[in-house]
Amino acid sequence: MKISVLGMGYVGLSNAIMLSTKYDVICHDIDESKLESIEKRQSPIKDKLVSEFFKNKKLKLKTSIKINSEILESDFIIISTPTNFQTSTKMFDTSSIDIILRKLSKMKSTAIIIIKSTLPVGYTAQVNDRFKNLKIYFSPEFLREGRALYDNLFPSRIIIGNKDKYSLKFVTIIKSVVRKRNIKIVYMPSTEAESVKLFSNSYLAARVAFFNELDSYCLGNYLDPKSIIMGLSSDPRIGEGYNNPSFGFGGYCLPKDTKQLHSSFGQIPNALVKSLTLSNLQRKQFIVNDILKNKEKNIGIYMLAMKKDSDNFRESSIIDIIRLLKKNGRNVFIHEPLINNKKSIFGCPIINNFDLFIKKTKLIVTNRASKKLNKVSNKVYTRDIFGEN
Repeated sequence: MKISVLGMGYVGLSNAIMLSTKYDVICHDIDESKLESIEKRQSPIKDKLVSEFFKNKKLKLKTSIKINSEILESDFIIISTPTNFQTSTKMFDTSSIDIILRKLSKMKSTAIIIIKSTLPVGYTAQVNDRFKNLKIYFSPEFLREGRALYDNLFPSRIIIGNKDKYSLKFVTIIKSVVRKRNIKIVYMPSTEAESVKLFSNSYLAARVAFFNELDSYCLGNYLDPKSIIMGLSSDPRIGEGYNNPSFGFGGYCLPKDTKQLHSSFGQIPNALVKSLTLSNLQRKQFIVNDILKNKEKNIGIYMLAMKKDSDNFRESSIIDIIRLLKKNGRNVFIHEPLINNKKSIFGCPIINNFDLFIKKTKLIVTNRASKKLNKVSNKVYTRDIFGEN
Protein backbone atom coordinates (compact mmCIF):
# COMPACT_ATOMS: atom_id res chain seq x y z
CA MET A 1 0.00 0.00 0.00
CA LYS A 2 1.39 3.39 -1.02
CA ILE A 3 -0.19 6.69 0.00
CA SER A 4 0.71 10.24 -1.04
CA VAL A 5 -0.27 13.31 0.95
CA LEU A 6 -0.25 16.66 -0.85
CA GLY A 7 0.00 19.71 1.43
CA MET A 8 2.05 19.66 4.63
CA GLY A 9 0.04 21.88 6.95
CA TYR A 10 -1.53 20.63 10.19
CA VAL A 11 -3.96 18.36 8.35
CA GLY A 12 -1.61 16.88 5.79
CA LEU A 13 1.39 16.34 8.03
CA SER A 14 -0.57 14.74 10.86
CA ASN A 15 -2.30 12.38 8.42
CA ALA A 16 1.01 11.54 6.74
CA ILE A 17 2.72 10.71 10.04
CA MET A 18 -0.18 8.59 11.30
CA LEU A 19 -0.41 6.62 8.05
CA SER A 20 3.37 6.18 7.82
CA THR A 21 3.41 4.13 11.01
CA LYS A 22 2.13 1.28 8.81
CA TYR A 23 2.16 2.30 5.14
CA ASP A 24 4.63 3.85 2.69
CA VAL A 25 3.82 7.58 2.55
CA ILE A 26 5.11 10.30 0.23
CA CYS A 27 4.78 13.91 1.42
CA HIS A 28 4.46 16.67 -1.15
CA ASP A 29 4.41 20.44 -0.68
CA ILE A 30 5.42 23.45 -2.76
CA ASP A 31 7.37 24.74 0.26
CA GLU A 32 10.73 23.01 0.02
CA SER A 33 11.73 24.07 3.55
CA LYS A 34 8.86 22.02 4.99
CA LEU A 35 10.01 18.96 3.10
CA GLU A 36 13.59 19.47 4.27
CA SER A 37 12.36 19.57 7.88
CA ILE A 38 10.38 16.38 7.38
CA GLU A 39 13.41 14.62 5.86
CA LYS A 40 15.42 15.62 8.95
CA ARG A 41 12.52 14.40 11.13
CA GLN A 42 11.99 17.90 12.48
CA SER A 43 8.43 19.16 12.71
CA PRO A 44 7.64 22.22 10.55
CA ILE A 45 4.57 22.85 12.75
CA LYS A 46 4.17 23.25 16.50
CA ASP A 47 2.71 19.94 17.64
CA LYS A 48 4.25 18.11 20.58
CA LEU A 49 3.11 14.66 19.46
CA VAL A 50 4.42 15.20 15.92
CA SER A 51 7.85 15.97 17.37
CA GLU A 52 7.66 12.89 19.59
CA PHE A 53 6.77 10.63 16.65
CA PHE A 54 9.62 12.04 14.58
CA LYS A 55 12.01 11.33 17.43
CA ASN A 56 10.79 7.94 18.61
CA LYS A 57 8.89 6.18 15.82
CA LYS A 58 10.10 4.40 12.71
CA LEU A 59 8.07 6.14 10.05
CA LYS A 60 7.81 4.94 6.45
CA LEU A 61 7.90 8.51 5.25
CA LYS A 62 9.66 10.31 2.41
CA THR A 63 9.14 13.55 0.47
CA SER A 64 8.80 14.84 -3.07
CA ILE A 65 8.82 18.45 -4.26
CA LYS A 66 7.10 17.39 -7.51
CA ILE A 67 4.00 15.39 -8.31
CA ASN A 68 5.98 12.63 -9.99
CA SER A 69 5.40 9.12 -11.27
CA GLU A 70 5.88 7.67 -7.77
CA ILE A 71 2.99 9.78 -6.46
CA LEU A 72 0.89 8.78 -9.48
CA GLU A 73 1.47 5.12 -8.62
CA SER A 74 0.01 5.61 -5.14
CA ASP A 75 -3.10 3.68 -4.18
CA PHE A 76 -4.47 6.74 -2.39
CA ILE A 77 -3.71 10.44 -2.77
CA ILE A 78 -4.81 12.74 0.05
CA ILE A 79 -5.16 16.44 -0.80
CA SER A 80 -4.91 18.88 2.11
CA THR A 81 -3.96 22.20 0.53
CA PRO A 82 -5.30 25.57 1.80
CA THR A 83 -8.69 26.94 0.68
CA ASN A 84 -8.82 30.56 1.79
CA PHE A 85 -12.06 32.54 1.68
CA GLN A 86 -12.13 35.23 -1.01
CA THR A 87 -14.17 38.29 -0.10
CA SER A 88 -14.51 39.29 -3.76
CA THR A 89 -16.20 36.03 -4.78
CA LYS A 90 -17.63 35.09 -1.36
CA MET A 91 -16.26 31.60 -1.93
CA PHE A 92 -13.30 29.45 -0.95
CA ASP A 93 -10.34 29.67 -3.29
CA THR A 94 -10.02 26.06 -4.49
CA SER A 95 -7.35 26.84 -7.09
CA SER A 96 -4.65 24.78 -5.34
CA ILE A 97 -6.90 21.71 -5.51
CA ASP A 98 -8.01 22.49 -9.08
CA ILE A 99 -4.38 22.58 -10.24
CA ILE A 100 -3.62 19.22 -8.61
CA LEU A 101 -6.72 17.54 -10.04
CA ARG A 102 -5.98 18.83 -13.55
CA LYS A 103 -2.46 17.47 -13.28
CA LEU A 104 -3.62 14.08 -11.97
CA SER A 105 -6.24 13.88 -14.69
CA LYS A 106 -3.77 14.77 -17.43
CA MET A 107 -1.28 12.21 -16.12
CA LYS A 108 -4.06 9.58 -15.98
CA SER A 109 -3.77 8.83 -12.28
CA THR A 110 -5.69 5.75 -11.12
CA ALA A 111 -5.32 6.56 -7.41
CA ILE A 112 -8.28 7.04 -5.11
CA ILE A 113 -8.24 10.76 -4.30
CA ILE A 114 -9.37 11.89 -0.85
CA ILE A 115 -9.81 15.64 -0.33
CA LYS A 116 -9.29 16.78 3.26
CA SER A 117 -9.30 20.53 2.52
CA THR A 118 -12.47 22.38 3.54
CA LEU A 119 -14.67 22.84 0.48
CA PRO A 120 -17.66 24.82 -0.77
CA VAL A 121 -20.80 22.70 -0.76
CA GLY A 122 -21.08 20.86 -4.08
CA TYR A 123 -17.40 21.05 -5.04
CA THR A 124 -16.69 17.30 -4.93
CA ALA A 125 -19.67 16.48 -7.15
CA GLN A 126 -18.57 19.18 -9.60
CA VAL A 127 -14.98 17.94 -9.92
CA ASN A 128 -16.11 14.32 -10.26
CA ASP A 129 -18.27 15.46 -13.15
CA ARG A 130 -15.43 17.52 -14.64
CA PHE A 131 -12.69 14.88 -14.26
CA LYS A 132 -14.52 11.70 -15.13
CA ASN A 133 -11.32 9.65 -15.26
CA LEU A 134 -10.59 10.38 -11.57
CA LYS A 135 -12.15 8.91 -8.44
CA ILE A 136 -12.55 11.82 -6.00
CA TYR A 137 -13.93 11.65 -2.45
CA PHE A 138 -14.29 14.14 0.38
CA SER A 139 -13.55 13.31 4.00
CA PRO A 140 -13.56 16.29 6.40
CA GLU A 141 -11.04 16.66 9.21
CA PHE A 142 -11.84 17.84 12.73
CA LEU A 143 -8.44 18.74 14.14
CA ARG A 144 -7.15 21.27 16.64
CA GLU A 145 -3.99 23.24 15.92
CA GLY A 146 -1.23 22.01 18.19
CA ARG A 147 -3.05 18.68 18.72
CA ALA A 148 -3.59 17.60 15.12
CA LEU A 149 -1.82 14.26 15.35
CA TYR A 150 -3.55 13.39 18.63
CA ASP A 151 -6.95 14.20 17.11
CA ASN A 152 -6.12 12.00 14.11
CA LEU A 153 -5.13 9.10 16.34
CA PHE A 154 -8.22 9.53 18.54
CA PRO A 155 -10.86 10.85 16.10
CA SER A 156 -14.24 12.04 17.34
CA ARG A 157 -15.76 10.53 14.18
CA ILE A 158 -14.87 9.59 10.61
CA ILE A 159 -17.04 11.04 7.87
CA ILE A 160 -16.66 10.23 4.20
CA GLY A 161 -18.73 11.45 1.29
CA ASN A 162 -19.66 8.15 -0.32
CA LYS A 163 -20.19 4.48 0.46
CA ASP A 164 -18.61 2.28 -2.18
CA LYS A 165 -15.70 -0.18 -2.22
CA TYR A 166 -13.11 2.63 -2.42
CA SER A 167 -14.45 4.69 0.47
CA LEU A 168 -14.86 1.52 2.54
CA LYS A 169 -11.23 0.65 1.81
CA PHE A 170 -10.06 4.11 2.87
CA VAL A 171 -11.95 3.83 6.15
CA THR A 172 -10.37 0.40 6.73
CA ILE A 173 -6.92 1.95 6.25
CA ILE A 174 -7.67 4.75 8.72
CA LYS A 175 -9.04 2.31 11.29
CA SER A 176 -5.83 0.27 11.00
CA VAL A 177 -3.63 3.18 12.16
CA VAL A 178 -5.76 5.07 14.70
CA ARG A 179 -5.54 4.23 18.39
CA LYS A 180 -9.21 4.67 19.22
CA ARG A 181 -11.60 1.76 18.97
CA ASN A 182 -15.35 1.84 18.33
CA ILE A 183 -15.11 4.97 16.21
CA LYS A 184 -18.33 6.45 14.91
CA ILE A 185 -18.22 6.22 11.10
CA VAL A 186 -20.77 8.04 8.99
CA TYR A 187 -21.14 7.58 5.24
CA MET A 188 -23.11 10.17 3.29
CA PRO A 189 -23.16 11.94 -0.09
CA SER A 190 -20.27 14.35 -0.67
CA THR A 191 -22.46 17.48 -0.50
CA GLU A 192 -23.72 16.45 2.93
CA ALA A 193 -20.17 15.72 4.09
CA GLU A 194 -19.05 19.17 2.92
CA SER A 195 -22.00 20.68 4.81
CA VAL A 196 -21.09 18.82 8.01
CA LYS A 197 -17.67 20.48 8.04
CA LEU A 198 -19.06 23.99 7.56
CA PHE A 199 -21.90 23.60 10.05
CA SER A 200 -19.58 22.02 12.65
CA ASN A 201 -17.18 24.95 12.60
CA SER A 202 -20.01 27.49 12.45
CA TYR A 203 -21.57 25.88 15.53
CA LEU A 204 -18.26 26.17 17.37
CA ALA A 205 -17.99 29.80 16.27
CA ALA A 206 -21.53 30.41 17.53
CA ARG A 207 -20.66 28.89 20.89
CA VAL A 208 -17.53 31.03 21.21
CA ALA A 209 -19.55 34.12 20.23
CA PHE A 210 -22.26 33.26 22.78
CA PHE A 211 -19.87 33.05 25.73
CA ASN A 212 -18.03 36.14 24.54
CA GLU A 213 -21.29 38.09 24.49
CA LEU A 214 -22.07 36.73 27.95
CA ASP A 215 -18.69 38.04 29.09
CA SER A 216 -19.35 41.44 27.47
CA TYR A 217 -22.69 41.59 29.29
CA CYS A 218 -20.94 40.87 32.59
CA LEU A 219 -18.28 43.52 31.97
CA GLY A 220 -20.98 46.07 31.17
CA ASN A 221 -22.98 45.23 34.30
CA TYR A 222 -20.14 44.53 36.77
CA LEU A 223 -21.09 40.86 37.13
CA ASP A 224 -18.85 37.84 37.69
CA PRO A 225 -18.76 35.91 34.38
CA LYS A 226 -17.10 32.86 35.92
CA SER A 227 -20.01 32.20 38.26
CA ILE A 228 -22.55 32.59 35.47
CA ILE A 229 -20.64 30.39 33.04
CA MET A 230 -20.16 27.67 35.66
CA GLY A 231 -23.88 27.81 36.41
CA LEU A 232 -24.74 27.44 32.72
CA SER A 233 -22.17 24.75 32.03
CA SER A 234 -23.44 22.53 34.83
CA ASP A 235 -26.44 21.80 32.60
CA PRO A 236 -25.37 18.63 30.70
CA ARG A 237 -27.21 19.89 27.63
CA ILE A 238 -24.76 22.82 27.54
CA GLY A 239 -21.60 21.22 28.95
CA GLU A 240 -18.21 22.69 29.76
CA GLY A 241 -16.44 22.68 26.40
CA TYR A 242 -15.80 25.90 24.48
CA ASN A 243 -17.07 28.11 27.28
CA ASN A 244 -13.97 30.19 28.06
CA PRO A 245 -14.25 33.83 26.92
CA SER A 246 -11.69 35.23 24.49
CA PHE A 247 -11.09 38.30 22.36
CA GLY A 248 -13.12 36.66 19.58
CA PHE A 249 -13.05 33.51 17.51
CA GLY A 250 -10.17 33.38 15.08
CA GLY A 251 -7.56 31.07 13.64
CA TYR A 252 -7.55 29.67 10.15
CA CYS A 253 -10.86 27.76 10.14
CA LEU A 254 -13.72 29.38 12.05
CA PRO A 255 -13.75 32.84 10.41
CA LYS A 256 -13.54 31.54 6.84
CA ASP A 257 -15.90 28.60 7.34
CA THR A 258 -18.66 30.76 8.86
CA LYS A 259 -18.35 33.17 5.93
CA GLN A 260 -18.50 30.34 3.40
CA LEU A 261 -21.56 28.82 5.09
CA HIS A 262 -23.33 32.18 5.11
CA SER A 263 -22.53 32.58 1.41
CA SER A 264 -23.83 29.06 0.69
CA PHE A 265 -27.25 29.97 2.11
CA GLY A 266 -27.82 32.36 -0.79
CA GLN A 267 -31.41 33.59 -0.56
CA ILE A 268 -32.33 31.15 2.22
CA PRO A 269 -33.04 33.05 5.49
CA ASN A 270 -30.20 32.62 8.02
CA ALA A 271 -30.26 35.22 10.78
CA LEU A 272 -28.09 33.17 13.16
CA VAL A 273 -25.31 32.19 10.74
CA LYS A 274 -25.32 35.67 9.24
CA SER A 275 -24.82 37.24 12.67
CA LEU A 276 -21.65 35.33 13.61
CA THR A 277 -19.17 37.57 11.80
CA LEU A 278 -20.88 40.72 13.13
CA SER A 279 -20.89 39.35 16.69
CA ASN A 280 -17.18 38.65 16.42
CA LEU A 281 -16.39 42.15 15.13
CA GLN A 282 -18.46 43.74 17.89
CA ARG A 283 -16.69 41.66 20.54
CA LYS A 284 -13.26 42.86 19.39
CA GLN A 285 -14.40 46.49 19.39
CA PHE A 286 -15.89 46.03 22.87
CA ILE A 287 -12.60 44.56 24.13
CA VAL A 288 -10.62 47.46 22.69
CA ASN A 289 -12.95 49.99 24.31
CA ASP A 290 -12.48 48.19 27.63
CA ILE A 291 -8.68 48.23 27.22
CA LEU A 292 -8.72 51.94 26.38
CA LYS A 293 -10.31 52.70 29.77
CA ASN A 294 -6.87 52.06 31.28
CA LYS A 295 -5.56 55.26 29.61
CA GLU A 296 -2.14 53.65 29.20
CA LYS A 297 -0.14 54.79 26.18
CA ASN A 298 2.35 51.92 25.84
CA ILE A 299 0.58 48.59 25.46
CA GLY A 300 2.21 45.20 25.11
CA ILE A 301 0.72 42.27 23.20
CA TYR A 302 1.83 38.94 24.65
CA MET A 303 1.75 36.29 21.89
CA LEU A 304 -0.19 36.41 18.63
CA ALA A 305 -1.44 32.83 18.35
CA MET A 306 -5.07 32.18 19.25
CA LYS A 307 -4.34 29.15 21.40
CA LYS A 308 -1.68 27.75 23.66
CA ASP A 309 0.69 25.30 21.96
CA SER A 310 -0.02 26.76 18.53
CA ASP A 311 2.36 28.49 16.14
CA ASN A 312 -0.34 29.80 13.84
CA PHE A 313 -1.70 33.34 14.12
CA ARG A 314 -3.51 33.53 10.77
CA GLU A 315 -6.79 35.42 11.36
CA SER A 316 -5.99 35.66 15.07
CA SER A 317 -8.44 38.01 16.82
CA ILE A 318 -5.51 39.77 18.47
CA ILE A 319 -4.52 41.20 15.08
CA ASP A 320 -7.70 43.28 14.90
CA ILE A 321 -7.18 44.29 18.54
CA ILE A 322 -3.71 45.59 17.60
CA ARG A 323 -5.02 47.57 14.63
CA LEU A 324 -7.80 49.16 16.67
CA LEU A 325 -5.42 50.08 19.49
CA LYS A 326 -3.03 51.71 17.01
CA LYS A 327 -5.95 53.54 15.42
CA ASN A 328 -6.73 54.97 18.86
CA GLY A 329 -3.21 56.35 19.23
CA ARG A 330 -1.66 53.66 21.40
CA ASN A 331 1.97 52.53 21.10
CA VAL A 332 1.84 48.76 20.67
CA PHE A 333 4.78 46.42 21.35
CA ILE A 334 4.65 42.71 20.57
CA HIS A 335 6.27 39.77 22.37
CA GLU A 336 6.17 36.75 20.06
CA PRO A 337 9.12 34.31 20.30
CA LEU A 338 7.89 32.51 17.19
CA ILE A 339 8.96 35.55 15.18
CA ASN A 340 12.72 35.76 15.43
CA ASN A 341 13.65 37.10 12.00
CA LYS A 342 11.78 40.41 12.04
CA LYS A 343 12.07 43.62 14.01
CA SER A 344 8.42 44.56 13.56
CA ILE A 345 5.04 43.22 12.46
CA PHE A 346 1.75 45.04 11.77
CA GLY A 347 3.73 48.26 12.18
CA CYS A 348 4.62 47.38 15.78
CA PRO A 349 8.09 46.70 17.26
CA ILE A 350 8.80 43.12 18.32
CA ILE A 351 10.45 42.81 21.74
CA ASN A 352 11.31 39.19 22.44
CA ASN A 353 13.50 39.96 25.44
CA PHE A 354 10.83 39.34 28.06
CA ASP A 355 12.31 41.58 30.77
CA LEU A 356 12.64 44.45 28.31
CA PHE A 357 9.08 43.82 27.09
CA ILE A 358 7.53 44.10 30.56
CA LYS A 359 9.69 47.13 31.34
CA LYS A 360 8.66 48.91 28.14
CA THR A 361 4.90 48.36 28.54
CA LYS A 362 2.47 49.67 31.12
CA LEU A 363 -0.35 47.27 30.19
CA ILE A 364 0.03 43.75 28.77
CA VAL A 365 -2.81 42.34 26.68
CA THR A 366 -3.02 38.58 26.12
CA ASN A 367 -5.80 36.41 24.71
CA ARG A 368 -4.72 33.47 26.86
CA ALA A 369 -3.13 33.72 30.30
CA SER A 370 0.39 32.42 30.91
CA LYS A 371 2.30 31.51 34.06
CA LYS A 372 5.13 33.59 32.69
CA LEU A 373 3.01 36.69 33.28
CA ASN A 374 2.21 35.87 36.91
CA LYS A 375 4.89 38.19 38.28
CA VAL A 376 3.31 41.15 36.44
CA SER A 377 -0.33 40.06 36.83
CA ASN A 378 -1.25 43.53 38.10
CA LYS A 379 -0.78 44.95 34.61
CA VAL A 380 -2.18 42.06 32.53
CA TYR A 381 -5.44 42.40 30.62
CA THR A 382 -7.11 39.14 29.51
CA ARG A 383 -10.59 37.64 29.34
CA ASP A 384 -9.20 34.15 29.94
CA ILE A 385 -11.30 33.06 32.92
CA PHE A 386 -10.58 29.33 33.12
CA GLY A 387 -6.97 29.24 31.93
CA GLU A 388 -7.69 26.90 29.05
CA ASN A 389 -8.24 27.02 25.30
